[in-house]
Amino acid sequence: MPGPDRRDEIRHAIESTRAQLEATNAKIEARAGRNLFFALLSGLVFAVVFLASLLLVKQLFVALVAALVSIALVELAAAFRVSGRRVPRVGVVLGGLVVVVGAFVWGPEGMLLGLFAGSALLTVWRLVESLVPAWETPRRTLIRDVFSGLFTLVYVAFLASFAVLLLAGDRGEWWVFALVLVVVSVDIGAYAAGVTLGRHKMTPRISPNKTWEGFAGAAVVAMAAGVGVALLALHQPWWVGVVLGLVVLLTATGGDLTESLIKRNLGVKDMSSWIPGHGGFLDRLDSLLPSAVGVYGVALVLGVV
Repeated sequence: MPGPDRRDEIRHAIESTRAQLEATNAKIEARAGRNLFFALLSGLVFAVVFLASLLLVKQLFVALVAALVSIALVELAAAFRVSGRRVPRVGVVLGGLVVVVGAFVWGPEGMLLGLFAGSALLTVWRLVESLVPAWETPRRTLIRDVFSGLFTLVYVAFLASFAVLLLAGDRGEWWVFALVLVVVSVDIGAYAAGVTLGRHKMTPRISPNKTWEGFAGAAVVAMAAGVGVALLALHQPWWVGVVLGLVVLLTATGGDLTESLIKRNLGVKDMSSWIPGHGGFLDRLDSLLPSAVGVYGVALVLGVV
């Protein structure tokens, strides 16, 4: 059994190691804008839930999409309220669910009809709210509220529904898997290269943490992941993987910058703090939403959807 001096040395070594890890994590968080430990842990949890729902029962994946869309819609509606725009949370969630269900049941036509019906529902909901004396607003403010709600519906529910359309195609579950894998690869590549090599700011006014070195790292990792998933899971030639990598590189980066611009205009740092290390659900979906459209377009050109 070690003596008191030995125990003190062990305790001091443990505390010193912990302090070094905390200092390193603090430096990474300051440079990349997120807590690495919590980001990895929450990302692992979501990966397990995603794979289980996608590969076991397709209906479970659609339910997961509906749940994520609902939460993201609430987050964005709340962010709009911070800037003085009243987007009905219940109304926008119901409208979003109409879009997602329409895409799952009736395909592209159902998605478009769902978007029309959901938009009409949301507009009527806000107009009826304006009749309540406590929520009465000037006409100009009311019009701004309605268009903010419609933007929320299109930006979250409509774009997310392309993942549901992708699921219905030939080997659809693997195309959705490819979508998420390449988007995550873009994030990992940009994060790793940006933290270690990042020097030249990409868009300092919109997203100060993004660098051109991170973008280059994201490109390499995304194309490598695209080629791998194209050959092993999609049964497509290698060049399809390169195309997927390039398309997702642009859409994921654009989606991230778009959400950063929205948050900057609305005056919020994160959409919420519900996910440790990541912020809100919409903060994690910002790259996936436009990328779902891009990957669906690639699949459409190849004739698999």
